Amino acid sequence: MSIIWCITAVLPNSLYQMMAAPLQKINTVLFDLDGTLIDTAPDMAAALEILCDEEQQARLPFSEVRPVVSDGSIALVKLAFGNELDTATGERLKTRYLQIYQDNLATHSQLFDEMNDLLTQLEQSNIKWGVVTNKPGWLTEPLMASLGLDQRAACIVSSDSTTHRKPHPEPMYYACELTGSIPEECVYVGDAQRDIEAGHNAGMKTVIAEYGYIGVGENTDDWNADYHIQTPSQILGLL
Repeated sequence: MSIIWCITAVLPNSLYQMMAAPLQKINTVLFDLDGTLIDTAPDMAAALEILCDEEQQARLPFSEVRPVVSDGSIALVKLAFGNELDTATGERLKTRYLQIYQDNLATHSQLFDEMNDLLTQLEQSNIKWGVVTNKPGWLTEPLMASLGLDQRAACIVSSDSTTHRKPHPEPMYYACELTGSIPEECVYVGDAQRDIEAGHNAGMKTVIAEYGYIGVGENTDDWNADYHIQTPSQILGLL
C-alpha cells in the first residue's frame, strides 16, 4: 500500500481535491462577488439592522445573517421578517432595505484576506480576472469602484447584464465574451451551489470558496465542484 494512497484514503473530499492535478490552460479566473471576492456581509447585515429598527423588529445575530447574504435582499428580508409576508409588504421592505444598503454600500466591505495579493499575482501572470454576480449593477459597479477594482477587472457581469441570472450559463458566456476567453479556459469561484451549477452549465471548471457565506450543515461535497479552497491564495496552487 503506497504512502500517497494511505494519505488520500482518509482525507475529506475537499482536501483531497487540493492535492489533485492543477488546472490546465486557464487564462481567466471569474469570481462571485458577495462571499467570494468581497466580504460584504458586515454592510448588508448592518442595513438589515437599520430596517429592523425602523420596523420595530428584533435584530438578528450576525452569525444568522452572514450565511444568507449570498442569497440577496429578498432572502434577508424573509430571514428577519418571516416567510409569510404578503407581496406588498415584502416588496416594500425589500425596496427600503436596498435603499439603506445603497446608502451604506462600502462602509465596512472589503476584499477577503489574501484576495488583493491573489489578484495582483494573477495580473502579473497575465491571467485575467472578473466578476459574475447576481447583485444588480447599480450596487455592483459602485461597490467595485469604491474598492478600486472596477478598472482592474476584465469584466463585471451583474444580474441585469443579461436576460438570465445564475445558475443559467448566459452570464458566464457573457463574461467570456467580455474577456475574450472561451469557457474551457475559465475557472469560476463561488460560495453557493448556484455558482457551481452556473460554472458547470457553461462548461467551466469550478471552485468552492469554503471561506464564504456557507450555512452550517450545508454539505458542499454534494455540489460536485472540481475543487474546494479554504483561502483565496490556494487558487494559485491550482493554476
